[in-house]
Amino acid sequence: MITAVLAFLFTWCLFYGRIPQLYLFILCAGLGLSLAYAGRHKHSGFLSIDVLAQSSRLKTINPGLKFGVIIALIIISVASPNMYTGIFLMIAMISIMIFAGRFWPNQIVQIMALPASFLMIGGLALLFESTSGASGVLYVNIFGQYLSVSAETQAKTALIIARSFGAFSCLCFLGITTPMPDIISVLRKIRCPELVIDLMYLIYRYTFILLSLHHGMHTAAKSRLGFGNYRASLRATGLIYSNLFVRSYQFASRNFDAMESRCYDAGIQFLEHQNSVKPAHICVFAVLLFITLLLSLQTW
Repeated sequence: MITAVLAFLFTWCLFYGRIPQLYLFILCAGLGLSLAYAGRHKHSGFLSIDVLAQSSRLKTINPGLKFGVIIALIIISVASPNMYTGIFLMIAMISIMIFAGRFWPNQIVQIMALPASFLMIGGLALLFESTSGASGVLYVNIFGQYLSVSAETQAKTALIIARSFGAFSCLCFLGITTPMPDIISVLRKIRCPELVIDLMYLIYRYTFILLSLHHGMHTAAKSRLGFGNYRASLRATGLIYSNLFVRSYQFASRNFDAMESRCYDAGIQFLEHQNSVKPAHICVFAVLLFITLLLSLQTW
């Protein structure tokens, strides 16, 4: 719901004065309602990226090929002088995840909702500038000082947000189509330090462990009417997070003992799947790179 409200406000401020207000309201309302509807239909309490990556039809693509192409696309998106490159990448990545990866649209919305919310909050901060008088296409008077949106800030924000969404869509594609062991395998091949790899994997895993613990505690408290009123909600929230800290520490201690009992001495090893590079995959990625590079060279 928060993402839907932010999308409505951000889109309204970004295109105000450029689109007739009736059409703009229909666009903003449609976008907000679509995001709210997609966010309500969850398959579980939270979505694990690991589960999505393991169930993806695109996990058989060679991880080195995916990693290299995604890094190149991110660099092109961030360096592009126009916003069409980022928009194309976002549409292309989401389309590939839906039609080739066989993900449901609401799964992608749930994965992208939180980072997208941060991007839109940053976009709203970029849109408004402080002025001493009423100016721009949209302005708000706050205690004698004006927060204004001008055509220049709209153009600058549109470019920055398009670049960000394009790069983030590429990262999302890599994350939910590539299992973590394959990513670690690629990092080892490019000589990333073992300490960095171990820390990255452990932090990544414990993020989902904490989410699982929190989901179980929240469900238990909710089933006992722990959120029946404001006072009960405060008490239940405090108990959940205090218990979560203790449980997470105990869980980490047990896991480290288990790792040491298996002769852990730095370097978490995984079985590697030998995914060969197929000509069809090379052709698809080459076309995607070519179109993206061609769009980035345009100066519209």
